[in-house]
Amino acid sequence: MKITKKLALAACVAGALTMMNVQAQPTPAPQPAAQSASLPAGVTQGPTVEGITEYRLANGLRVVLFPDDSKATATVNMTYLVGSRQENYGETGMAHLLEHLIFKGSKNYPDPTKEFTNRGFRMNGSTWLDRTNYFVSFTANEDNLAFALAWSADAMRNSFIAKKDLDSEMSVVRNEYEMGENSPSSVLFKRLQSMMYDWHNYGKSTIGNRSDIEHVRIENLQNFYHRYYRPDNAVLTVSGKFDVTKTLAMIAKDFGNIENPKEALPEEWTVEPTADGERVFEIRRRGESQLVAVGYRIPSALHQDFPGTETATDVLADTPSGRLYEALVKTGLATSVFGYAIGAKQPGFVVFGATVKKGESLEKVKDKLIETIETSLTKAPVTEKELNRVKAQAETQFERAFSDPEGFGVGLSEYIALGDWRLFFYGRDQMKNVTGKEADEAAKKYFVRDNRVVGMFIPDDEPKRAEITAAPSAEEVLATYKPKAEAQSAEAFDSSFDNLNARTTRIDVGNLKIALLPKKNRGETVTVMMNFRYGDAKSLFGRSAAKQMTASMLTRGTDKLTRQDIDDKLTELKVQGGPSGFVTTRENLPKALELVFSLYKDSSFPEDEFKQLKKQMIVMLESMRDKPDMLAKNAIDQHFNTYPKGDVRYEPSIAEALEELNKTEDKDLKNFHSQFYGTARGEISIVGDFDAKAVEKLIREDYAKYVSSAPYAEIYKEYKPVKAERIVIDTPEKENATIIARSDFSMNDTNPDAPALQVANWILGGGTGLSNRLIDRLRQKEGLSYGAGSGVKIPGKGDQASFIFRAIVAPQNLLKAEASAKDVIAKAVKDGFTDDEVREAKKGLLQSMDVARSQDPIVASSWNDKMSLNRDWSFSKARAEAIKNLTTEQVNAALRKYIKPEDMTFVLAGDQKKAQAAQKK
Repeated sequence: MKITKKLALAACVAGALTMMNVQAQPTPAPQPAAQSASLPAGVTQGPTVEGITEYRLANGLRVVLFPDDSKATATVNMTYLVGSRQENYGETGMAHLLEHLIFKGSKNYPDPTKEFTNRGFRMNGSTWLDRTNYFVSFTANEDNLAFALAWSADAMRNSFIAKKDLDSEMSVVRNEYEMGENSPSSVLFKRLQSMMYDWHNYGKSTIGNRSDIEHVRIENLQNFYHRYYRPDNAVLTVSGKFDVTKTLAMIAKDFGNIENPKEALPEEWTVEPTADGERVFEIRRRGESQLVAVGYRIPSALHQDFPGTETATDVLADTPSGRLYEALVKTGLATSVFGYAIGAKQPGFVVFGATVKKGESLEKVKDKLIETIETSLTKAPVTEKELNRVKAQAETQFERAFSDPEGFGVGLSEYIALGDWRLFFYGRDQMKNVTGKEADEAAKKYFVRDNRVVGMFIPDDEPKRAEITAAPSAEEVLATYKPKAEAQSAEAFDSSFDNLNARTTRIDVGNLKIALLPKKNRGETVTVMMNFRYGDAKSLFGRSAAKQMTASMLTRGTDKLTRQDIDDKLTELKVQGGPSGFVTTRENLPKALELVFSLYKDSSFPEDEFKQLKKQMIVMLESMRDKPDMLAKNAIDQHFNTYPKGDVRYEPSIAEALEELNKTEDKDLKNFHSQFYGTARGEISIVGDFDAKAVEKLIREDYAKYVSSAPYAEIYKEYKPVKAERIVIDTPEKENATIIARSDFSMNDTNPDAPALQVANWILGGGTGLSNRLIDRLRQKEGLSYGAGSGVKIPGKGDQASFIFRAIVAPQNLLKAEASAKDVIAKAVKDGFTDDEVREAKKGLLQSMDVARSQDPIVASSWNDKMSLNRDWSFSKARAEAIKNLTTEQVNAALRKYIKPEDMTFVLAGDQKKAQAAQKK
């Protein structure tokens, strides 16, 4: 068993978004687990793997502690072993509904999300087949940790699960459901999932059935909550910077006295019968792109056949090295392919698919897709090269996931759902033993006709069935497992403004500005951000498509490397990301920088790759023609055009972008690259574990000598007044609608009003969590929108600043949501904000800035921005001080000066027939 690509990336993303403040202190040794002798009463210590230790309370609650001092952040994640699998008839989507209601408050924490916002917490929850989890990430200190643990304990048994909250949140969840209904791939996946099973609940989408979401009784939801939210059905994970002994004492105090219900957890006995025939279905809805998908049922993630099954899936579906890509994309039959295995506690499934341009043969692609899946590995077994590539990718994903304690603590929920958190390490260590023969045998066993979903029932005297045998328990799988790796360590880095300046070496080589910030990271990771500058408004006029496509072609071939060669080298060097920004390791950084330099300098723009890219981009643009969110964004951008068509600052319509794309030829990219490209002007920032002297030498010898031949002048946007309008776009039969509003004004980030406007926006709609005025009105009180908020864009160069509001709603709520948003904004401007609101907003905004500075990608990207403006972190320090000293009067004055409701352009994209019918009703 190995970690899936989807889970590895999810863990990395979760970590990247969980941005915490860090305190200055010396590099620590790994914190030891608390010894049994000092454990609180009723707490026993369990297994330890690579610095992570399990404990158990007398009431059955399992606790997993992952101490790591590399960042002054901590994450508390509670996993309940209940998901959509446990839902009864008429109650689909109930586990997910409950996930939403838990954040509505409990006996001792009636409004937790407001406190999350005040403390700068990042919070979320998710529901899947076998589990539900809730997490909060925060600046590490005892007060924040105590709050997070106490809230988690109170939420376990004392959550309100009130009728009034269900009434408002039901609309929000239905809005989330409708978002999925707007996506062809989401609709296809849900139908495929339902066709895969006759009886087992894995056939039900986690989001649930619309009528169940709308009509579920509060009594059923409360019973579900009390039945499954209990200590003996939960695992608490704490990761990041914390004191183990103190944390165990807090956990024992908060959770130790919680009693389990008298009733035992319900037993499950449904086993899905062996599939006995192909199934085919069609979905006919409006859309601009075609999709075909093929699914097969497979064993549990604990089954001995699962590693081979997932390896076979990767060999077939990887892009650009997979066999499906070779058979479908390179031949021009499809524009893209995909494939992934859903590894679950009970028998799951695997999905393959392809995207096909509208108007082209879907039947031909379907036949080729099935033929490749079911015969490719039989005719030509998995090669050593294919197997090594899959293993190398998996190794990088394991390492990247484990190097981020915040995201890893949340990601462990997937393994906890299988039975034990140690399965992550077991799967990682076992991956090297997977053989090509096992992959071939798994494909032969499960990727067969009568186990295929794409059919009607077809009589057959010789059925080819896929028998799925029982899987061992987690205890049996781990019975002889002995962990091999030692716990990783990292520097306790001080991310204060002054230390970021002090620890960074700034170098100017001609027009190339460099920032080097070496520090010890978990997994020896290092982040690179690059921004190269070339051309001016005149020379770039009319070349937007060529500019975009040239950048997209950099990884598709050089004078010495094919696209596959490049992809293999990136895997070998453990590179995640693209030429302009990537993460790798200390050992691989020099070669990664050399490879990226070659991509910039030596790209050859192969004709076949150009044709594939062009076709993919055309399909992507065509698919935007009926999406409310994309149509609304394009309309608002078009409305605020103040530069002529062809200018690089001009925002083209979808039709204009397609027209320019269709005219672009391979030679245009080669000419653009030859005329404009160079790496000797711009910014390079590197943050993490690396040898600064070696990197500086390499940059000086390569990047600083590749000079663009084009003239250069900065390009920025200037403020020009645009008359406000109300734009309505009809998207018939779409189950979701989008509202976007925008007003522009003259300002840049040196304006003394900028800090006050940032705070005003934080209160209005920019604050984190569910506690700002717009989200409180549209979601919390009225249940109109799954997501709503605002932002201010204040540039460092030029003076075109913007205030933007955005909301996703159901079409029938479109007009009501517009009216509510206008009312919230108008009342804020008229009445202003209170002293309490301003005080809490300043605190939350400053903590979010602290959090951002602890994330390497954000620090590297920020250094590039600062160097382009000839600044360092002193500017940010002054900005933070200005925010700290703001008065309520200053914040209100800035709000009224720049946010004028009468100057806002509103775009409403949705099914206008439904919107008008709801208005009349």
